[in-house]
Amino acid sequence: MAPSRTKRPPRAKPAAQRGTRLPARAQAPWSGRFAEPVDDLVKRFTASVQFDARLARFDIDASLAHARMLAACGVIPRGDLEDIERGMAAIGKEIDAGEFQWSIDAEDVHTNIERRLIEHVGDAGKRLHTARSRNDQVATDVRLWLRAEIDAIDEGLGRMQEALLAQAERHAALVMPGFTHLQVAQPVTFGHHLMAYFEMLERDRARFAECRRRVNQLPLGAAALAGTTFPIDRERVARELGFEGLCANSLDAVSDRDFAIEFCAHAALAMTHLSRLAEEIVLWTSPRFGFVRLPDRFCTGSSIMPQKKNPDVPELVRGKSARAIGSLVSLLALMKAQPLAYNKDNQEDKEPLFDAADTLRDSLAVFAAMVAGIEPVPEAMRAAALEGFATATDLADYLVRKGVPFRDAHGAVARAVREAENLGCDLSGLPLAVLKRFSAAIGEDVFDCLSLEGSVAARDHPGGTAPRQVGAAVARARARRATR
Repeated sequence: MAPSRTKRPPRAKPAAQRGTRLPARAQAPWSGRFAEPVDDLVKRFTASVQFDARLARFDIDASLAHARMLAACGVIPRGDLEDIERGMAAIGKEIDAGEFQWSIDAEDVHTNIERRLIEHVGDAGKRLHTARSRNDQVATDVRLWLRAEIDAIDEGLGRMQEALLAQAERHAALVMPGFTHLQVAQPVTFGHHLMAYFEMLERDRARFAECRRRVNQLPLGAAALAGTTFPIDRERVARELGFEGLCANSLDAVSDRDFAIEFCAHAALAMTHLSRLAEEIVLWTSPRFGFVRLPDRFCTGSSIMPQKKNPDVPELVRGKSARAIGSLVSLLALMKAQPLAYNKDNQEDKEPLFDAADTLRDSLAVFAAMVAGIEPVPEAMRAAALEGFATATDLADYLVRKGVPFRDAHGAVARAVREAENLGCDLSGLPLAVLKRFSAAIGEDVFDCLSLEGSVAARDHPGGTAPRQVGAAVARARARRATR
């Protein structure tokens, strides 16, 4: 079954955000069991509509597919289906217009919509819930919502990758220092450095694609936990909603939140990747580095220091990574001790899940635009690369090619570095006679390997930092993107 890749619909805005009152319309659908109404404090404490209203459009889609299946299977009359379709169309328009009146007395998005449907079409609306429970209903809605979010996030990751590719292509030969332990290690190119982040995001996209396949399984039909006695056609519902398969066990279908945990794990990792780049941008924009400049529109100033240009966007993305990591931990803690099947605890799955998706999607959008506007400062990058004896390994490799054992070459270069440090110059600034004191194998050709450009050009193999290889990596990446 081909997966559906639909655009993310507009979110329904809860009444609390619109300044609209939350009216009571009727008693809860389960109230017949109880001798007294729910306490107002309990009502507010247990309601979820203030955050799950964003599922409204997906709830309508799933309800329509369920109703059509019930009619096709002869469970409800065809006339009832027509009324349900008419009522749901009206509700959808109310939600899109911001006119839908959300009520905490109805607890959640599902009951709010069902009550409004009954107001529109009467008894036909009361028959809609046949052969389903809010347990499988909410599991279906969340999966539909998350599937759309994953598609939106994949687009955001793609835009971020495109920004990195464009910068890498422009600066494939721009030399900068590569670091280990935040100490100058070896020369690399700016394009090569940025392509490392492209690869991280490529893995993120692959992980989200795999997650999407597991998300895209239909729980509806599991009912409360044991299935239903009505003759339903789950495969029909799955086809209409674009699910790739069915949740195979009714108990697991209503209680499983692995898909949400998995998504949050991937979101946390993707945010960690953005946070690493954010940290580098914060360092690079500091006057102590001065490697890049950010467009003014992505920075702010100080309320007291007029000279400041603060990299607030990367700082905030770095901070927001903590939210995504926290969402993952919240869901793991939420699920760790739940017995089968559904428990009210699972109402708490939505806010961390929603927040993780919002945080990642928004961070990707602002970061892609910011990365596209980065301006490198070549002279600062070059000066930093010359400060840290970045070509020392190249000198050791040179000696090895001359027949010197690597460990002996390593020691000779270390002594040469110490001499250059004492003289206040780079290795390339040492005279040939001085260099030969450390190894008789050193000849006049040594200076070719001691230049920054010579160092990066020599690493001319797939995955290396040579400008030719950076260009090839960009071309391969664009080819992969063209086949998606």
